[in-house]
Amino acid sequence: MSTTLILASQSPRRKELLEQLGYDFICLPADIDESVLPQETPEQYVARLAIEKARAIAKQYDENVVVLGSDTSVIFGQHILGKPASLDECIAILTMLSGKSHQVVTAIAAVKGERSDVIVVRTEVDFKELTEQEIKRYWQTGEPQDKAGAYGIQGIAGQFVKQIRGSYSAVVGLPLYETSQLLSAFGVKAPMTQD
Repeated sequence: MSTTLILASQSPRRKELLEQLGYDFICLPADIDESVLPQETPEQYVARLAIEKARAIAKQYDENVVVLGSDTSVIFGQHILGKPASLDECIAILTMLSGKSHQVVTAIAAVKGERSDVIVVRTEVDFKELTEQEIKRYWQTGEPQDKAGAYGIQGIAGQFVKQIRGSYSAVVGLPLYETSQLLSAFGVKAPMTQD
């Protein structure tokens, strides 16, 4: 019996990354409460959201369907940096990250029937020093508005990144190695693309 794969996300970046691995899947966004719980660490937070997204979709299907959920947070110290709602917030966030290291924590979760598993991947990202003028110009591009931590490493903001230690694809939103390992453990094999 063929296993159906669903990506519990409407992120075009996650969709592109999963397509890159060659999987056949559909995307369905999961509507869940993304509030941080009291005393929750960043790792616990992203792991909980990834599994909740996958479970929200999985409960609508039978046990032959594998649902992949994912969540990414940008962390500075113990602060989870969300999406900036204004230019002022964007300036505050990127000024905080300027010239320093921060972490990007991505969780991926697979749910199939009663079975579930989650993997958390942490990547260190070093930013160059940013001027307020650079941040304002970046805001005008429209890129930071829907990005956690007010930047997208795969876009214009790639020029702010001096170095990363860990998974580039996890920073974008879906760690490729861990995703293929997790899906394989759930019986979903990645088709090797042949030309």
